[in-house]
Amino acid sequence: MTYSDEVLKLNPELATTLQTEPASKYHNAQAEANGMRFQSGKEAIEIGKLILAEKHKAIFALRLQVKFPLQGNNSYTADAVYLDDKLKVHVIDVKGMLTEEFKIKAKLFKEKYGIDVILS
Repeated sequence: MTYSDEVLKLNPELATTLQTEPASKYHNAQAEANGMRFQSGKEAIEIGKLILAEKHKAIFALRLQVKFPLQGNNSYTADAVYLDDKLKVHVIDVKGMLTEEFKIKAKLFKEKYGIDVILS
C-alpha cells in the first residue's frame, strides 16, 4: 500500500521505509516501521495511522497488542485498542484473511466484553 504525494506532504512520518522478511504461513511478510515490528506491512500502515491520530489528538490512550482473557485458558490479543473523543473503547484487528479461529475469538470477545472487534 502506498500513500499519495498529498498525504505524504501532510504527514512526512508516514514515509518511513518498510523492511520486510519472507512470507509466513498466511503469506504476510513481517515489517518494521518507526522502530517497531509488525506481523505485516498492512498492520504497520494501519498502526501508523492510529499513532498519527493519537499524536493529533483524534484518539486517546492507544495501546498495542492488548491481551484479553476469554473463557477457560483462551485469550484474544487485539492489534490496537484506543478511546475516541466520547471515551468509547475501540478494539482493532488488522487481518489479511479471516480465519475460523479469529471468528470464534471475536464472538467470544463480544459476548464477554460487549465490544465488537473492528477489522482493518
